Amino acid sequence: MSVGRPATVAYITRGYSRRHLRDGGGSLLSFASTTTPIAAPIKPAALIGCSRRTTDPVFTSSGTRGRRRTAISAAAATERLQKGIAELYDEYSGVWEDTWGDHMHHGYYEPDSDVSISDHRAAQIRMIEESLRFASLSDDSMQKPINIVDVGCGIGGSSTYLARKYGAKCQGITLSPVQARRAQELAAAQGLDDKVSFQVADALNQPFSDGEFDLALSMESGEHMPDKKKFVGELARVVAPGGTIIIVTWCHRDLSPGESLRPEEKDLLKKICDAFYHPPYCSTAEYVKLLESLSLEDIKAADWSEYVAPFWPAVIKSSLTWKGIISLFRSGWKTIKGALAMPLVIKGYKTGLIKYVIVAGRKPES
Repeated sequence: MSVGRPATVAYITRGYSRRHLRDGGGSLLSFASTTTPIAAPIKPAALIGCSRRTTDPVFTSSGTRGRRRTAISAAAATERLQKGIAELYDEYSGVWEDTWGDHMHHGYYEPDSDVSISDHRAAQIRMIEESLRFASLSDDSMQKPINIVDVGCGIGGSSTYLARKYGAKCQGITLSPVQARRAQELAAAQGLDDKVSFQVADALNQPFSDGEFDLALSMESGEHMPDKKKFVGELARVVAPGGTIIIVTWCHRDLSPGESLRPEEKDLLKKICDAFYHPPYCSTAEYVKLLESLSLEDIKAADWSEYVAPFWPAVIKSSLTWKGIISLFRSGWKTIKGALAMPLVIKGYKTGLIKYVIVAGRKPES
């Protein structure tokens, strides 16, 4: 199928995998408990730093005691949200793998195309290829990336694909111990355990040295980040001079100067964020502004919402099959809650409130 090239939206004035669902005939508990030891250790690092939503109580007492109480409250809220995100992916990564494979992200489609289930996995590969093309990454042997970090790696689909494509070493980080174990198993099954490794780690405090990677990829994990500035800052920190950053994520629509989201938009976003353990979204323009603040070069962004439009209806359709229903109930409440929120996501896309965007930039050579 011929895939049309998306129009690039250049933001010059202003400037955010997630993941999904397997079962395979058994519960996630049995799936998790029967995994074999992985080649690389899963470090017991903190999970991706996330803060609870703005509805959390804030202490207003003045002075050092008030600040300390506020910090304690924020830390407790962060811990609760981290736990929720990790458990969500522990629950439903197996369900997702059984239906969609190891690429835990949207597919890329021709607008208004009539797609079949068999096309979705190919569309997920196209999503990676289109993202690399958008960021102007070269396949030339002298310019291709040789060290890659996959932030929010899921069960390793993007990492193993990039390792094969470029002959590169790739390190993935995720919230979920279940995902990290399964990702390492899949890499080993493909003979890539010497090229690819996975660990549980904090995307806002990555366990890597400055300038360690040629490419930092975040494929649908940015929506889990409560501190977008720190998130982008860490991507820029671990990328070497001349290296590339690619962020593919959900945002809310851009706002005019002085404009705010309407009450009904805020209500819809809150329901979606609560279901998927997302902190509040930001706009594409805000992301671009963050990259600009770090003096990145060749910054560009595009709205790819129309190119992912067939994906969520397909996810809902798969969930309504007898196999899908059984898998959902076996996986747990968090997965069920996310499945029930899928029509809200589609509504957000159709009304233009939610945008599926790509933002890319390059770290200066010096």
